[in-house]
Amino acid sequence: MPLHPSKILIVDDDRDVLTTARMLLKHHYEGVKTSVHPSEALALMEQFHPDVVLLDMNFQRGENTGEEGLRALTNLLAKDPSLKVILLTAYGDINLAVEGMKAGAADFVVKPWSNEKLLATIQNALKLKAAEKNAEKYKAISTDITESGKLLEEELIGHSPAFKQVLATIKKVAPTDANVLLLGENGTGKDVMARYLHSLSTRNNQVFFRVDTGSLHEKLFESELFGHVKGAFTDAREDKPGKFELAEGGTLFLDEIGNLSPASQAKILTALQQKTITRLGSNKPIPIDFRLISATNQPLAQMVADGEFRQDLLFRINTIEITLPTLRERRDDVLLLASHFISHFAKKYRKGALQLSDVANKQLTDHHWPGNIRELMHTMERAVIMAEGSTINYFDLSPSKTTAADSPPETLNLQENELKLINEALKKHQGNVTRAARELGIDRLALYRRMEKYGIK
Repeated sequence: MPLHPSKILIVDDDRDVLTTARMLLKHHYEGVKTSVHPSEALALMEQFHPDVVLLDMNFQRGENTGEEGLRALTNLLAKDPSLKVILLTAYGDINLAVEGMKAGAADFVVKPWSNEKLLATIQNALKLKAAEKNAEKYKAISTDITESGKLLEEELIGHSPAFKQVLATIKKVAPTDANVLLLGENGTGKDVMARYLHSLSTRNNQVFFRVDTGSLHEKLFESELFGHVKGAFTDAREDKPGKFELAEGGTLFLDEIGNLSPASQAKILTALQQKTITRLGSNKPIPIDFRLISATNQPLAQMVADGEFRQDLLFRINTIEITLPTLRERRDDVLLLASHFISHFAKKYRKGALQLSDVANKQLTDHHWPGNIRELMHTMERAVIMAEGSTINYFDLSPSKTTAADSPPETLNLQENELKLINEALKKHQGNVTRAARELGIDRLALYRRMEKYGIK
């Protein structure tokens, strides 16, 4: 049986106790060291880095006040607050042990101990240490995500009627706990709007957790969203909460939900209906509580009609449905956004004040912007880098963005345009599906599904 990787330090002035404990523990733990005095233990802490310390309460012969043991406990925990200290005490000194636990000890064992009791106490201390470590890790993750989820209204730029209507709807919906579905083309700002909605909600002091469902591998889907317990599969070496648990009390943002497979759709629907999840490898239901926001660039209503998306899941996620306008529908905002990006990237690349020439202004307003705000942002970043002097002109804009001949599509039929774009992307990248998918702004599996739908070989 392999040794547990933890390290145990035993501190006691009775050498017989040290020998007995060391002989027992060396068969169970990878590292075991002993010390006859607390001052030596403090020095060993620097070299040995123990996970658990077994600490005697009395070190002076005839002394049973426990003061030296309590002082040693305080010093050890001051050096390493995560350290788990188990006190060793005689039967008549249990009150001292209780006092020690109030001072931060994890537990105590009465001498002479039973081996089973000592091993069980150490194991419990190690489990507590691991649990606290995980709690700190996920707290740090949550704090980071919460901070990234906060969004100031001033960062949302635009005064076009279509954009103002979206903001008005979000402000009306945000204080409720209604599930929201954000629809819109790639690059229209669905992620930004989801964060804005969270920032206005009653959960804005809790976590905002984004999950790109389109990028989750089918085999890892359940483990990533619902979590798993130790031993659930080969590499499950410890319990791990899923994304649904990590979003507890806050907002869960399921991006690219239109890319979910039928099996994944069913699992998410069950969790949302029952408001519980069960970790992989466990049969214990865990209640979940979060505000759900979903987003997709897919035509979900059409996908329901085609049998590609569950109607009951669509009903569940779209209590409120908000469609974000394309940049083509926000012509009045193009130059406003461009100016914002120029200012941002000028600071980033340490450029002076920059302005657009009249010709550049016309180029930007005449362009069709199939990539929407994301395309505009990348265009302005390149322009700032290429600009010489204080003016961005025709030659600073990428050739692919400068033609005013970008006319609206000949037809507004979604399927015809989708088929045309897929064929153009595959042709451009000589049949390389991965690159074509990246160009189209979707993942490879989503592109394969569309190729199969349209009979593209």
